[in-house]
Amino acid sequence: MPHDLPPPSAFLSTHFPGQREGERVVLVLRRHPFVFAQTAVAFLLLIFLPAGLRLLIPADILVVPPGTVGEALLVLALSAYALFVWLFFAYAWVDYYLDLWILTDERMVNIEQTGFFNRVISEQRLIRVQDVTSEVRGVFPTFLDYGYVFVQTAGERERFVLEQVPRPDLVKKVILRSHEEALRRAGVAPGRADSPL
Repeated sequence: MPHDLPPPSAFLSTHFPGQREGERVVLVLRRHPFVFAQTAVAFLLLIFLPAGLRLLIPADILVVPPGTVGEALLVLALSAYALFVWLFFAYAWVDYYLDLWILTDERMVNIEQTGFFNRVISEQRLIRVQDVTSEVRGVFPTFLDYGYVFVQTAGERERFVLEQVPRPDLVKKVILRSHEEALRRAGVAPGRADSPL
């Protein structure tokens, strides 16, 4: 099923944890790179904040004699600040990079990283999809073409949300097309009320 989205990476197109035998990966999605770029800009601003404050505050106010307890405390405070800023950056990168949505010819898999050591993986069979909606809100998402895709299902988790994904309207079409193909393979005509939910 051809589409204009970037192909899955070579590794993910052949294997992902929990993949069933004969299951084919159609689409692998992450958040739009601009989402992480915003975080990276905030990180850069925070990392250079102490140097900027030093330039703004007159030199005679912040005089710390070398070799004193004051100098040691200043170095400790700046080191702790840098450590927390780097921790913020690492957390943002892990959250961005490990949140993943995989569409196969049989199901949708949502892998959501919540913190450094917590991951939630949920999945839904494609034949259970009832409705797919795409939504783009804001100036940057409109110009850069990224947004949300909401997948309404008949399962325990009623709604899958693909957050800040590139080309949400095209993603919606690919999901609907995959849903129709899954229904045909199951022997149910798309749009029939007696689909095997």
